[in-house]
Amino acid sequence: MIKTIGVLTSGGDAPGMNAAVRAVVRTALSKGMEVYGIRRGYAGLISGDIFKMDERSVSDIIHRGGTVLYTARCPEFRTMEGVKKAKEKCDELGIEGLVVIGGDGSFRGAADLSSLGVLCIGIPGTIDNDIACTDYTIGFDTAMNTAMELVDKLRDTSQSHDRCSVVEVMGRGAGHIAVNTGIACGATDIITKEVPYDIDAIAKTMLEKKAKGKKNFVVIVAEGIGHSQEIATMIQEKTHIETRATILGHVQRGGNPTLRDRVEATRMGYYAVELLEQGIGNRVVGIKDNKLVDYDIQEALSMTKEYDEKLHHIAEQIAF
Repeated sequence: MIKTIGVLTSGGDAPGMNAAVRAVVRTALSKGMEVYGIRRGYAGLISGDIFKMDERSVSDIIHRGGTVLYTARCPEFRTMEGVKKAKEKCDELGIEGLVVIGGDGSFRGAADLSSLGVLCIGIPGTIDNDIACTDYTIGFDTAMNTAMELVDKLRDTSQSHDRCSVVEVMGRGAGHIAVNTGIACGATDIITKEVPYDIDAIAKTMLEKKAKGKKNFVVIVAEGIGHSQEIATMIQEKTHIETRATILGHVQRGGNPTLRDRVEATRMGYYAVELLEQGIGNRVVGIKDNKLVDYDIQEALSMTKEYDEKLHHIAEQIAF
């Protein structure tokens, strides 16, 4: 039986990571395991920024955004020498299993560590929802709700000034936040890398709607497209409608996690410890059709995730 495990958060922070840490710690303790918290991801694992956790270590964190274990980049861990240092630290502390909460990059590191004999389980934590082996990633719901609330506030001032607001939301590699936020906010148009867009067509649509009495407009742009200020400038030149660009940025990573993020993080954290209890490693936990599943890390990394083009086209059809 696995007697000692560690838990770390890696990559970009995401609301709900603390709920996952809490679930991992308390589940493991309930099964008689010892648990080590590893600060600042793989960098902390290599440097030994590690401490023993108990039930009270995770009190009053389920509602907090960010990660109490902190996160940091670790170029050294991308080398086999760095991975070996991490393995040596695990051996020194008797850490037989490790729960890694993060994204694709974090899972690649977990696969490397697994190859040296440390049982690693990945939990998908990223606001972009761009991990293919799971329908849902921790932080996605909170980020969308944050973006929606901010766009709603921008709409108030756009309406007051008869403006167009071009709003850039996060999603460097995928447009999932953009399309869901766009449809929730009644955006005039949504621009993502997955669906071709035409500024001339957007401008034409805006002018047609203005002729029918529409006074203000919202255009949602995914971070992966970028150059939102240029898009705003082009729209204004083509429509003569005052247009402002707003980049929401990292504010979307913060805030108290929603109920869904807390629940899904808890489910996945519990499941990760169950796998370790069985001596299973080199896996990524996911959610498919609302059921918990797990995949070999390399298999998970090889998967591709489809963009919901149907939702995108629904948004276009009902934007009046």
